[in-house]
Amino acid sequence: MAELEIPPVMPLDSGADRDVYTIGVRRFRQQVLPPGMPATTVFGYGATGHPETFHYPACTVEARYGRAVQVRWVNQLVDTNGGYLPHLLPVDPTLHWANPPGGTERRDSHPMFTSTPGPYDGPVPIVTHLHGAANTEENDGYAEAWYLPDAKDIPRGYARVGSFYEEFAKKSAATGGVSGGPGEAVYHYANRDRAATLWFHDHTLGITRLNVYAGMAGFYLLRGGPSDLGEGVLPGPAPRLGDPPGTRYHEIPVLVQDRSFRSDGTLYYPASRALSDGFKGPYVPGSDIPPIWNPEYFGNVMLANGRAWPVLPVEPRRYRFRFLNGCNARALIMKIVADPLARRPVPARLALWQVGSDGGFLPAPVRRDQLLLAPAERADVVVDFSSVPVGTELYLINEGPDAVFAGGTVGTSFPAANPRTTGQVMKFVIEPLVAPDTSTPPARLTLPPFEPLGAADRTRQLSLGEEASARVPGVSPREVLLGVIGPNGKPRLLRWADPVTENPTVGSTEIWEIHNLTNDAHPIHIHEVQFQVVDRQSLPAGAPRLPEAWERGFKDTVLAYPQETTRVKVRFGQAGRYMWHCHLLEHEDNEMMRPLHVGPA
Repeated sequence: MAELEIPPVMPLDSGADRDVYTIGVRRFRQQVLPPGMPATTVFGYGATGHPETFHYPACTVEARYGRAVQVRWVNQLVDTNGGYLPHLLPVDPTLHWANPPGGTERRDSHPMFTSTPGPYDGPVPIVTHLHGAANTEENDGYAEAWYLPDAKDIPRGYARVGSFYEEFAKKSAATGGVSGGPGEAVYHYANRDRAATLWFHDHTLGITRLNVYAGMAGFYLLRGGPSDLGEGVLPGPAPRLGDPPGTRYHEIPVLVQDRSFRSDGTLYYPASRALSDGFKGPYVPGSDIPPIWNPEYFGNVMLANGRAWPVLPVEPRRYRFRFLNGCNARALIMKIVADPLARRPVPARLALWQVGSDGGFLPAPVRRDQLLLAPAERADVVVDFSSVPVGTELYLINEGPDAVFAGGTVGTSFPAANPRTTGQVMKFVIEPLVAPDTSTPPARLTLPPFEPLGAADRTRQLSLGEEASARVPGVSPREVLLGVIGPNGKPRLLRWADPVTENPTVGSTEIWEIHNLTNDAHPIHIHEVQFQVVDRQSLPAGAPRLPEAWERGFKDTVLAYPQETTRVKVRFGQAGRYMWHCHLLEHEDNEMMRPLHVGPA
């Protein structure tokens, strides 16, 4: 087993009046599988002036409350001769997607075909979203603000940028004073949010699932301000710029993802809908079923920080782990055990103390035996290894299902993940203590003051649904969709291109009632905001249930269980065009995403 990679800090270009970065996306090879197995080609982020920093996941951007960050995001998916690189994975061109071949008039569209096409093999569009931050619209990574690399062989007639790229680029240049060149976008982050574990990832229309699967993800840690706990209380240090080799870290971000691989080490992602449900066609245009898109995908290898089943040497002391579920579709139920196959529990004193969620610190620490994390959710957790004897081996396992999560309990509602593969995440090995632990025991932590949102101005009723094929009986879903509940109480399902229906007033506070009419649990993410979970209620008229203790802070992603209404309270603080969507990436790539416009349209 390889040792866990702890992402270093992203190098700065400069730091006079703001922290300035130039971060590119490139193709490179990395040892993802265990030592002795082939390396893997991935797409990933890095500082363009420091080639050694390109890694999957990316180096961590360290940000401070109130100090602006400027990032020049560069699409460098070109070969050594300046020609474009095709995608590593099969792109389904029949979805509503970025569609560069459509040119300016038909970009960001649902293309029509006279015969079933193969995978798109043109230049790769990208756009980066800082997930969880209160971004202005031009800096949010809008799905139609993508851009191709500045390659010398872009085919004639291709659109080089998405429908909103130019508008947002002009606005960003006007407010930030810096323009981007071809193949670039310059974003500015004010960092006036609560201290929190944020992350950045690709968000291109119709291929987010593939760009993220290929490696486009990294941590963005916002520290300081009135909602931070300060240093010297929680375990540390975390990585910093200029750390010498061998520095020991006691605050560690951990990105957990599932992937599959071919025997030569290359990433595997299915190239046919037949691999999902056995349907072998006819596909578009002979039917309404896309030929390549799979409703969900679950890999058979678990990765932590870009390495398969790694090991982390730890001292008998407290550690702070910032866990992120970066899977495309897999819900994680993680716990620490003494034996990954027998799932033998560890002593009760080795608990998981959650101190923060998506939007920063909770009102109070919550002791947990296991962590349920849907895709895109984060958990800021303190683990105390001080009572564990040196030489002990412990395991972080996953008991979430090898299928779509629908709620319930492992062993009763669904079988646990395969204990030999997807049921194992990483191993801890206890080594001798090097220095005293000066952090505060988590049960005695007093977290920063928590101010809940005020009264709501209105309630908005929304729906989650899916549509089966209208032309091939028994094949479902064809698309997964968001929508609204109409005056008659019935859902009206909508697609990405339909007119905006969520148009809150700037400064307003709303209750969003999310009615999940499907059999899957969907992690719903709303851009620009951190919200509060109000309650859940079984459909049609069950008794309301308060949110779990670990959901009582601020969130940007909420798990909406099947056949339930999930209520969240949202304050919309700034005008602009944003998105809300399911964070099962295969779902958002096939219509389960809607534009959201705050303020006058």
